[in-house]
Amino acid sequence: MSKKKAVSSTRKQQRSTGVQWNFPLTKNNFLYFGGALAVIVIGYLLMATGITSDPQKYLETWANSMAIVVAPTLLVIAYCVLIPLAIMKREKSPSSNPL
Repeated sequence: MSKKKAVSSTRKQQRSTGVQWNFPLTKNNFLYFGGALAVIVIGYLLMATGITSDPQKYLETWANSMAIVVAPTLLVIAYCVLIPLAIMKREKSPSSNPL
């Protein structure tokens, strides 16, 4: 019985003191997400340059270096570097600087 009172009293104290949760992602994080999304779209568009329905041109289109080298490289960079960077990037606050 005392645990319920203790928990409810701490909740009341949190409400009365104005404890506020701030969303951890900022505008810059969403801009990084947008940049990563743009790189992903460009990568898939470049990969689509190797698609053809003409069987005679099949081997010629896949000799396209944009489709077999550049596009996968862009996609790996976007998925493995840019999106995690967008999630983990934090703003430097002036109060955390020791100097």
